[in-house]
Amino acid sequence: MILGAVLAGPLSAQSAGAGPLERPEAKVAALDVALYNAQANVIEATDTARAVLGTRVLDSTLAARLGPQLVDPARVRAAAGSDTARAITGGLPCNVIVACARQVARQAGAPWVVLAKVSKTSNLIWLLTAQLIHAPSGKIVLDDSTELKGEPDAMVRAGTRIFAERVARTVRAGGVANDFPTP
Repeated sequence: MILGAVLAGPLSAQSAGAGPLERPEAKVAALDVALYNAQANVIEATDTARAVLGTRVLDSTLAARLGPQLVDPARVRAAAGSDTARAITGGLPCNVIVACARQVARQAGAPWVVLAKVSKTSNLIWLLTAQLIHAPSGKIVLDDSTELKGEPDAMVRAGTRIFAERVARTVRAGGVANDFPTP
């Protein structure tokens, strides 16, 4: 019974709903990719470069696919560092807290917000977790978790690019995730 409830969560977050949540040309705010390496077997100074690379790939892929729909990343960073954001997070980074991300999207005039995190488990295994959230409702429309095995830069680049492409398709479909067959 518990297993069924656990399985229903991700599947329902990815399935098509009743219809579009937003116009296909709605704005998207993407927060910087976060880094989590506290559980890694070895923490290295170069780990932060993976989050920077993920941010660069996320922003450039969304800009290429969505053009002016993507809110200027500098504007998103400013909103994420605002007093309002710090009040919500208690001083923690905004890019890992959904309530803060939703507030940043509101400040930026975007109904969509993207959160992503790269997590290091070992030198050869990283994990990308990423969400597309409908900011007004809080509905998580895409909720991806991808294990990245191999050369870290190449894997972070590929995983982030693929997720960003899915975000662009979903936003252009009004928030209807169409990557999976409908039941």
